[in-house]
Amino acid sequence: MAKKLSHFDTRGRARMVDVSAKPATRREAEATAFVAMSRRVLKALPRNPKGNPLEVARIAGISAAKRTAELIPMCHPLPLSHVDVTTRLCENGVSIAARVATTAATGVEMEALVAASVAALTVYDMCKALEKGIEIRQVVLERKTGGKSGDYRRARPRK
Repeated sequence: MAKKLSHFDTRGRARMVDVSAKPATRREAEATAFVAMSRRVLKALPRNPKGNPLEVARIAGISAAKRTAELIPMCHPLPLSHVDVTTRLCENGVSIAARVATTAATGVEMEALVAASVAALTVYDMCKALEKGIEIRQVVLERKTGGKSGDYRRARPRK
C-alpha cells in the first residue's frame, strides 16, 4: 500500500498525478454495487413503464465508465479497451458487477467504480416511483490487476 496520498502536493493542494514516465501496461478492475428494494418493487421490474431497468442500468454503467475523467477531477482520461456491466436479480434487490480493462499508464479502478455506481443510480431512478426507500449499498472495488501497486483482491467477509 502507498505510504502517502498521491493526489496532493507537498503543500496539501490537490493535483493530478504525472504518469507520463510510466509504461502503458494491461490493467483490469472489477467493482460491484447492490440495490436493495422490496419484493413488491422486484416483482414490478418487468412491467416498468420506463423500459427494462436492468438493461438501461447496464448501458448507463458502460457509458459512465467512458466518462469517468469528466466526473472525477483528478482522473486521467483513459483509452478503455473493454467495459462490461452485468445485473442480476436477487432475493432482496439487484446485484451489479462492472469490469473494465485498458492498456495504459494508470489503472481503471475508478472507471469500474463509476460504472457500478451509475448503474445502481439508474436502477434507483427507474424504480423510485414505486419506492423511495430503495437503498444503494456496498459500492466496492472487488479486484484490480496491473500497475506499480500490484494486484488487489477484496477479502471476503467471514461468515
